[in-house]
Amino acid sequence: MESGSPPPEQPEGPQAPAPGPQAPPAVPTAPPYEPIPDGPETPPSGWQQPIAAPQGWEGRPLASWGSRVGAALLDWLILFIPVALLIVLVVVIALNSTGGGIVTGILSGVAYLVAVLFYAPVLMGREGEHNGQTWGKQIVGIRVIRDSGQPVDIGFAFIREFVVKGLLFGFVGSFLFSIPTLIDYLWPLWDDENRCLHDMVVSTHVVKV
Repeated sequence: MESGSPPPEQPEGPQAPAPGPQAPPAVPTAPPYEPIPDGPETPPSGWQQPIAAPQGWEGRPLASWGSRVGAALLDWLILFIPVALLIVLVVVIALNSTGGGIVTGILSGVAYLVAVLFYAPVLMGREGEHNGQTWGKQIVGIRVIRDSGQPVDIGFAFIREFVVKGLLFGFVGSFLFSIPTLIDYLWPLWDDENRCLHDMVVSTHVVKV
């Protein structure tokens, strides 16, 4: 190269990076994962909403036909004991006094009819764990439940036990050779929900306690 000549021109544009180790490019990171809650959060106090008790007969074990028959037989036996005592009382009084025996017999008969009429409604109308139970049902371990979930009161029990069972299927059925009465008591044998016909009329089920 001749002395006095100008230095070579540098190429225009970006300069090459200096040799040496280079840092890897930054990789964007995803935001932290937050799980979606499955339901309402528990209040900070730790209180949890109580589980509601089942209403009506759903989810309860149904009473078998045999347990219903056993409860009915026990109720009839409980009602028969006062009858036997009244008969003995009337006979004793009649042996000592004819007029007194007649009066005692009439009063005893009326008292027994009243007891039979209100036996089931009064017992089934009890509040608490024995609601819907006669003494026979209580011994066997079954109870009557309304499909609406409401408790059995005396008025409802009177309609179910006396008006529907006693009058409709009992008294009226007797004019048809008691065939409706027999069908009513046998109906649970082929019904999917173990109901009698009177249960369907008043919308009740009989379940185990």
